[in-house]
Amino acid sequence: MNKTWNNKAWFMVLPVLLLVAFSAVIPLMTVVNYSVQDTFGNNQFFWNGVSWFSDVLESDRFWQALGRTLLFSGIILTIQIPLGILIALNMPKKGLGVPVCLVLMALPLLIPWNVVGTIWQVFGRVDIGLLGRTLDALGISYNYVNNVFDAWMTLIVMDVWHWTSLVVLLCYAGLVSIPEAYYQAAKIDGASRWAVFRYIQLPKMKRVLLIAFLLRFMDSFMIYTEPFVVTGGGPGNSTTFLSIDLVKMAIGQFDLGPAAAMSIIYFLIILLLSWIFYTVMTSSDEQA
Repeated sequence: MNKTWNNKAWFMVLPVLLLVAFSAVIPLMTVVNYSVQDTFGNNQFFWNGVSWFSDVLESDRFWQALGRTLLFSGIILTIQIPLGILIALNMPKKGLGVPVCLVLMALPLLIPWNVVGTIWQVFGRVDIGLLGRTLDALGISYNYVNNVFDAWMTLIVMDVWHWTSLVVLLCYAGLVSIPEAYYQAAKIDGASRWAVFRYIQLPKMKRVLLIAFLLRFMDSFMIYTEPFVVTGGGPGNSTTFLSIDLVKMAIGQFDLGPAAAMSIIYFLIILLLSWIFYTVMTSSDEQA
């Protein structure tokens, strides 16, 4: 039986497509335009080819910022994905505890990024911050402004506190969707707790884990507001990630050409890594 496709439905999404084109595609084309041209003001542009791209790729500044960003994303994913799974596994599946836990998990996600940065900036101060004064009272040397290790630890703990809830909620959604019959069959077979997780829960969470992995990678790789508020990219350039370096170049130095080229390279790196992660995880799922 041949199906008749109703293409009139496309007219319903046309306004959305136009909005996306206006808010995303047009600014992107502007950035592309700046990346291949040079200007000396008065709205006069001169063709520059791919010189800005080669300058960025040959710059140690870019590769150092990229290395710091990749390191930060790697640490965040290594901590938040297993931690989110662990918390989701121990959350109640029924009763009054369910809405309480869900609300508590959602609270950090409701706080704006700049507010999160401000909270941890004050929280970590040695003179007035609860964390800073407590560590100082315990005799532990802590100063995220002057110490590189302390600055990194502060940003990592801050991001874990802010975004692990997202992984928890996604994993919890995958867990509650598993039919009770699977657990009953595992109980009859005498399966251990690890076996239930390995052969029942983890396979059923693969889809939501893929979403969690991609969302947390993209967000941690593009992080800007929180480290900018807390450390400003310091001490030195130790927490100057690609996003912060890009803003410094575009706004601080007003080097629009190199900044535009860096932003396109930045975008392509995120797109490429996300595609690799998605391909690897979906291919392993199909093989299983």
